[in-house]
Amino acid sequence: MKARRSLWSILGSIEGLPVVGVLLLLYAGFVITAPTVFTKPLIYMSFLQTVPPWLVLGLGLTLVITAGEIDLSFPAVVALSGFVFAYVFKHVPGPWAPWLGIVLALAAGALVGWTNGILIAKVGVPSIMATLAAQFFWYGITILIANGLQIDIGAVEKTAVHDLFTGRIFGIVPAQALWAAGLAALLWFILNRHKFGEAIMFIGDNPNVARVMGINVEATKIQLFTLMGVIAAFGGLLLTVEINVFFPNQGQGFLLLTMAAVFIGGTLISGGKGSVVGTFFGAYIIGSLQAGVVATGVTSYWVQSAMGLIIIAAVVINVLIGDGRIGPASARIRKWILPARAQSAAAGKTTDVPKGS
Repeated sequence: MKARRSLWSILGSIEGLPVVGVLLLLYAGFVITAPTVFTKPLIYMSFLQTVPPWLVLGLGLTLVITAGEIDLSFPAVVALSGFVFAYVFKHVPGPWAPWLGIVLALAAGALVGWTNGILIAKVGVPSIMATLAAQFFWYGITILIANGLQIDIGAVEKTAVHDLFTGRIFGIVPAQALWAAGLAALLWFILNRHKFGEAIMFIGDNPNVARVMGINVEATKIQLFTLMGVIAAFGGLLLTVEINVFFPNQGQGFLLLTMAAVFIGGTLISGGKGSVVGTFFGAYIIGSLQAGVVATGVTSYWVQSAMGLIIIAAVVINVLIGDGRIGPASARIRKWILPARAQSAAAGKTTDVPKGS
């Protein structure tokens, strides 16, 4: 029994393991139910192409939620950064225009994040209200300055920027998947091995204790939201360069998907604990569901229900393994499955008294 418990505790200490398990089970189910689609590499390359923009958003949001805060403005930053890049690329002459567009787009995201941080850390506005207001405001500004029109930037395909950020490595693997993986590695290091990440976790656990330990809570929050703005802008760039067009409401569907990926990954909504690895694989769970459910031949109306079931299953597994309760839970399930006769027979054997005693 002790050995079993120690095994579960070891498994529970491996970051993101439950989410990886759910993802593998999901793919195994799709391979069985839709073999013509999921036994070919094309579908997986499609996931590597479509998931990274909002996977990047989820990685940044993981740090924000770990600090006990929330950011609802990142979809607007996706649109704003996409507009800035597309406008500069379209109207500024010269081969360096796309690089200038990248710099200005990231700067626009940093401005939004810094403004959020000031409102939250200095003024004291709750993050849910500050970032919700920012979501409406910056979407409105983007639509206003874009006159509600999309901007075609098809010529970006001929530039080095397209090849660098969204090209196909060896003609197969989408480059944005590697950028997302690299960002995940960087943010994992920051959260788990850097004093900034340590400060984030202390603030999320208890900001008063963090202050006693000498952490500048206000400055850390401003830096965190500024970083989130830059990351959201980078996600917007990946999306805009990949689809070769800017449209004013791009990023609107990312909010719930991104939050689902973060919470599936095991990041606590109350703060103090975050999992970059969990978010990484959680994003691919969410990103695979729609294509997988449709490929099985089930009507697309079931996608939302399937997504809800997968989310709750992943969260429950995360909780059980993280708290070391998976062993007792599995024992209880086995007890329920055992026939009543077997239970009574086992009970009878334990109560028999040997002859001659």
